[in-house]
Amino acid sequence: MRKIIVVITAFVFVLSACKTVKQPAQSEYTSDPTTETKVFTVPGSTTTTDVQPEPAPIVDAKPIAVRKEQVSFTDQSEQTANAGNTFFVIIGSFGQLDNAKNYRTTLLEEGFTPIILHSETGYYRVCVNSYKSETEARSRVSQIRQGFPKYSDVWLLIKE
Repeated sequence: MRKIIVVITAFVFVLSACKTVKQPAQSEYTSDPTTETKVFTVPGSTTTTDVQPEPAPIVDAKPIAVRKEQVSFTDQSEQTANAGNTFFVIIGSFGQLDNAKNYRTTLLEEGFTPIILHSETGYYRVCVNSYKSETEARSRVSQIRQGFPKYSDVWLLIKE
């Protein structure tokens, strides 16, 4: 009986000793958000200058996705016009050629000049521009994202 009482007492002590009280971490580098920030001024200085901050450059919030693939042109006339280009701005990808052609028609109505590429993965990529320079291609991707928010998922394909 005495052993049972000792075991129960030890068990109660173990359970009560495991409780912890969570407190926010204290550090000399953190400050209390309820206290005001101290502002110091130099006495006797009356010179004030109006400094205009430089505007921050416009940077896309979403990075440009890049993918390297081997592609072929679905139309011979498109191949001759774009054969020397390496960077393609892709606005849509489809598993069926008919869907890509329908999307191309929609883009033509919006002022784009899309071409359809067939990738090594089997997808039909709808391209709206092609370039020899990556800088020009990235610039066009940014223009499309700013001018056409519904095409914010436009990406860059690099032809292997």
